[in-house]
Amino acid sequence: MPSIVIVGGSIAGFSAAAELRARGHDGELRIVGEEPSRTYERPPLSKGVLGGDDPATTEWAAARDDDLGIDWLLGERAVGLDVGGRSVALASGTALAFDGLVIATGARPRRLPAQPDLPGVHVVRTVDDSLALRADLDAGPARVAVVGAGFIGAEVAATCRRRGHEVTVVEPLPQPLERVLGAEVGRVVADLHRREGVDLRLGVGVAAIEGDERVRLVRTTDGEEIAADVVVVGIGVVPNTEWLEGSGLPLGNGVLCDATTLVAPGIVACGDVAAWDSPRYGRIRVEHWDNAVDMGRAAGRRLLVPDGEAEPYDPVPWFWSDQYDVRLQVAGRPTPPEQGGKLAVVGGELGDDRFAVLFGRDGQVTGALGWSWPAKAVRYRMALEQGLAWDDALASAP
Repeated sequence: MPSIVIVGGSIAGFSAAAELRARGHDGELRIVGEEPSRTYERPPLSKGVLGGDDPATTEWAAARDDDLGIDWLLGERAVGLDVGGRSVALASGTALAFDGLVIATGARPRRLPAQPDLPGVHVVRTVDDSLALRADLDAGPARVAVVGAGFIGAEVAATCRRRGHEVTVVEPLPQPLERVLGAEVGRVVADLHRREGVDLRLGVGVAAIEGDERVRLVRTTDGEEIAADVVVVGIGVVPNTEWLEGSGLPLGNGVLCDATTLVAPGIVACGDVAAWDSPRYGRIRVEHWDNAVDMGRAAGRRLLVPDGEAEPYDPVPWFWSDQYDVRLQVAGRPTPPEQGGKLAVVGGELGDDRFAVLFGRDGQVTGALGWSWPAKAVRYRMALEQGLAWDDALASAP
């Protein structure tokens, strides 16, 4: 392919570019990035960068792309796609012609209904988001309200608490992380945060965020007023597909790909924006760093491979979360009892300093959690790659 355009400059898009060069593509290779900086890693934004322990580097790609011959178009936003004409329209008015296209536009933070744009109200998605929040925290002791107790909310709460700030978390579900890991594990997460001094308001939503020249309080759906100098909204993300509306490409909860990441002839998708047809799990979209790297590579390979030789992209998802001194590592697609699955503790006990849990359904292990137990987590990840029967897993557990 003489010319390949990658729309999206984060880790999925960059991984696709690196793979294309590694596989012999010597034609034109351009990356369109809406942010002003080249690729950087997002996981530290809610932890080390926010906490001030890690430098807020936006040059992660600098040492990796010097010999790749990438033409970076930074601060540019794609606004349309002409599939038949093979061109991408940019907000600046430029039209980029392509022979091959990688869609890697990621996702953006979900907003609360009527969420105000007040000073002191933050999300954490980009390095600028993290630095803006860090600047508010650096100003002195703050009352921080975190909306949402998913992974981003829990990590931000932990980082703010470790920095000495007063932290309140508002979560409509009965337990943190319940949607992903179920109520039993969620209670252990809740206990961890309470021990560290976080005020958890569970089973309640946010009715309003209020303030005048700056945020002042969060009003909950049960009528409570939570005083706040800083509010962080972490209620999930929305895939960035609006620019593709009217293009004719299949869209749903993301850009719909086949099992090989192909969307249409000469067009692939990867990372947070891509919902692919996994032979292992069915239609899924995964919002984690590890998947962005691996799927970016798979998408790059796919552009260079004839249709009959393309292999499915079929990994076992893998992600981790650092909260205080605990690392949660999760493999697979957990199906807790609330989702019709099963849960079994296969190492330690819930609430111990370290333990391991398996999730299963229909006679198969669907996911595994290692709580500060990396060896267990890696072992079960490898077993899930091969397929792991529920009864066999329990019989071999200590």
